[in-house]
Amino acid sequence: MLPEKSQGKVWRATLVAVGSGSRGKGGEIPPVGVKFGDQVLLPEYRGKKVVLHDKDCFLFRDGDIPGKYAD
Repeated sequence: MLPEKSQGKVWRATLVAVGSGSRGKGGEIPPVGVKFGDQVLLPEYRGKKVVLHDKDCFLFRDGDIPGKYAD
């Protein structure tokens, strides 16, 4: 457990798209840990902001997503 002061803000988001992942050192593509529609936790200071169809969206790497909500 971390003290409240040291914790950053965490966002809850629904994934609207998921890519295939990036290649590893051996050229293989490891499976992605999330899928379309998952509810996930996102850190406040990560990701790349993009605008699609006049909506703010954020791009995150699989490793930047600290967790997902269980059904």
